[in-house]
Amino acid sequence: MNEVPRIAHVIGKNAKGGVESVVFNYYKFIDKSKIQFDFIIHNDSPFEIPAEILNLGCKVYKIPPYKRLYSYIKALTNIFAQGNYKIVHSHMSTISVFALFAAKKTKIPVRIAHSHVTAGKGRGEFFRNTIKYILRRFSKLYPTHLFSCSEHAGKWLFGKKSFEKGKITVLNNAIDLSGFFFNREFRNKIRNDLGLENKFVIGNVGRFMPQKNHAFLVEIFYEAHKKDNDCILLLIGAGELKNQIEEKVKILNIESSVIFLGARDDVNELYQAMDVFVLPSLYEGLGMVVVEAQVAGLPTIVSTEVPAEAKLFDIIEFLSLRDAAKTWAERILAKRDFPRVDVSGESYLQRFSIAEQAKKLETIYERLISGDVP
Repeated sequence: MNEVPRIAHVIGKNAKGGVESVVFNYYKFIDKSKIQFDFIIHNDSPFEIPAEILNLGCKVYKIPPYKRLYSYIKALTNIFAQGNYKIVHSHMSTISVFALFAAKKTKIPVRIAHSHVTAGKGRGEFFRNTIKYILRRFSKLYPTHLFSCSEHAGKWLFGKKSFEKGKITVLNNAIDLSGFFFNREFRNKIRNDLGLENKFVIGNVGRFMPQKNHAFLVEIFYEAHKKDNDCILLLIGAGELKNQIEEKVKILNIESSVIFLGARDDVNELYQAMDVFVLPSLYEGLGMVVVEAQVAGLPTIVSTEVPAEAKLFDIIEFLSLRDAAKTWAERILAKRDFPRVDVSGESYLQRFSIAEQAKKLETIYERLISGDVP
């Protein structure tokens, strides 16, 4: 009996972020009698791989973070040399250059660089973004194939010409759609459990890091709360800036109206409790939470730094980060009586269906392994 091919997925730090969620989603739905995944994560990750993922037959390797570059490349080289992999799939955008160098060094025939994010203009993440812009020059040095979560993310990392020449495979960040569709009975239960009856709930899902711009979000909420003290801000996520944001909430004296729920595994359910979703990001490769919010039928307000590709329906509105917090607050409050939408009948959503997209990825892998794809 032939052994099932294993794909080495280089994830980096497992922080329950969007990239990890996307990769795990694909793994859950891919046919594991044909393809198996293994995961490589940093040994300083704040979270473990979920048990439901571990039980599917993957191997997990914990290695030093890329900031310890020599140890990082050495650990990857050892894994690739011993793992009998035909494909290494790196999800670390510009940082993929190091993982794919190790893959080429160990003669892995198929090396995929996957772009999931872009970069800002330095605001709040000057060092991080400077490194991204420097490493972007080497993004096509070691991969044999280029993937991206959106046209925007692909062009940013690999260049417009690569996209126009068809060298970039866009693989949609997909979800199990059925778990996100609006359900009024479930909404009422969640709101009751959280004590949110008769409240106007402004929601956000994202890691507490400069990119997600939580400080501005809190300022926006502060302006909204001054006009409507029934407003509640629901913040879902973890991250290095959480304490700083909590302190800002205290200074503005709105602690009783801001709920920090931490990193959660039931985000699809929490969307049901919200009345409007707000994401004032400094930059996004796609913004998977924006897709999720719309699938949940939520009025959605995001920054113009979120790619236009994230728009699924007319329930989304784009605002400039140059607009004042008060302007954002006014647009949010205008959604006060906006009816929730059931989009479950929209065939357009199939491009974000994990069942459909997993089949696509499975076919791509099989062709790459057999050598059918150039």
